[in-house]
Order: sequence, then structure tokens, then C-alpha cells
Amino acid sequence: MTLRHMKIFVSVFRHSNVTRAADELHLAQPSVSFAIKELEDYYGIRLFERIGKRITPTETGKEFFGYALHIVSMFDEMEKKIRNWDAIGTIRIGASITIGTHILPPLLKRYQSDYPDLRTEVMIKKSAAVEHHILDNDIDIGLIENQPEHPDIIALPFMEDFLQAIVAPDHPLAECSEITLEQLAEYPFLMREKGSAGREILDACFALRQIAVRPLWESSSTQAIVRGVAEGLGVAVLPCLLVKKSIEEHAVKMIPFTLPLTRKLNIIYHKSKYLTNSMNAFINLCKEYGSGE
Repeated sequence: MTLRHMKIFVSVFRHSNVTRAADELHLAQPSVSFAIKELEDYYGIRLFERIGKRITPTETGKEFFGYALHIVSMFDEMEKKIRNWDAIGTIRIGASITIGTHILPPLLKRYQSDYPDLRTEVMIKKSAAVEHHILDNDIDIGLIENQPEHPDIIALPFMEDFLQAIVAPDHPLAECSEITLEQLAEYPFLMREKGSAGREILDACFALRQIAVRPLWESSSTQAIVRGVAEGLGVAVLPCLLVKKSIEEHAVKMIPFTLPLTRKLNIIYHKSKYLTNSMNAFINLCKEYGSGE
């Protein structure tokens, strides 16, 4: 007894006619009749009464139909779902705090318009945590602010961001057209916490120039740092994406660096990850967004 038998029985039951069932299933009529006989022999029951050219289901046949229909329907649903899983399944995305706050929302709005039935799960954490989740297969694709070091992680740059010096509008440096890290380091520094992508880049720049800086503030909150700078408590270096709004509102003043501090924002995934069509579509969308398309 196979799924084929079930499908044939359901069709015969619905049509109450072997010939029409055979036409629907693209089978020869004797094959349909033989399949029904095999079912009856297998269970030792009579499924249809045959009176002349007409067949009608027995009470047992009616009971059997409920089970058969459920089995066939479940199989058809499984076939449809699995074959279309790329469009109706789930994609798991991880993003760093900066990217998750300023880039991911408009990206996902565009993505979900292309894949309305796809469930998109998002995790927003530090870049290092996103890398760990990629390695543990907790997420499919990550968007981070640094270059991963683990050999099992593939990184694709998709956008460039700048680290900008910010000061209070009435700060002594506010009138400078450009600035160096050495000049900035003469003032109290408000910095992101250790382990954040922006802090790692800034610490590396200080080390390269042999500049010793002891931060006055360390915070995981960018807004707290911006507010502190606006109140004249110190200076800071933050990603352009994070301070753009505060600069436009004139809460703080941005000063370009003489030597720009740039960084690549990366799409990451595990080297062994099978990328579905929907995952590749998300990666391509990130690249388009980063190039300004």
C-alpha cells in the first residue's frame, strides 16, 4: 500500500467513476481498477459497491476516504512547502548595533516587499557576537562593522563608512576645517566601550600613531556619548552613520580628519553555509544599497 494507492482511491471516490479518475491521473483505466483491488485485498475490506457501470463507496470506503484525503493533502502541502521553502521559509539575519539601527530597517523594508511570505528574524548585537552566532549557525547572514578574523567566516565588503571627530558647537576646535588625532587627543575623550567595532578601530589608530589616551567616559550608548559631547564634557570619534542626525540638528559639530579614518562594513556568512536564492538576494540587496543604487 503506497501513496499512489491513496491518490488513486481519493480520485475514484471524488468522481465515483474509474474512467474519469484515470483521466485526471493520466493513468490507464485497468491500472486504476487494479490499484483499488490491491487496496481492498490489502485491508480485507470492500471500498466500493459496483452495480452495473456505477460505483458507490461503502460505509468503510467513506471512513477510509477521511484518512486517505488527510494523507494525500498533507503530502501535497509538504511538496508545495519544501519546493517553495526559499520563498516562504525563514531567513535569520544578524547585525551590529550601528548597522541594525541605521541601515538594516530600510534594507528589510525593500527585501520584504520582494519576499512577502518569507519570515525574517533579526538579531542586533555587537559585531563580535554576530560572528559567534554565524559560527554556531544561529543566524544565516551577518552585517558587521569590522573584518572577521576567523578562517571559517567569509566576508564581503558592501559599504564604506567614516569615523568622524565630533565636538560641542562652542568647543575651541569647532572652527577647525580639519583635524588630526594628535590634536583631538589633547582633550578629554568620550569613547565607546571596549569590544565595540568602532572602539577597536580607534584604539588601533591610536596605537599606530603611538598616542596614549585614557578615556574620560566609556559607554555602550552612542547617544550618551553624543549628549556628553554636546554638553562640552569632551570630544569623541564616532561612525558617520551614528552622528549624522546630531550634526544636522547642530547638537554637535563634525570636523573632518586630515587623513580620513574609513572602515568597510561587511556581509558575513559561514564558508560551509548553503546560500539559498533568498539569501543571495539579500546579499545582492546589501551591495546595491552600499553602492547607492
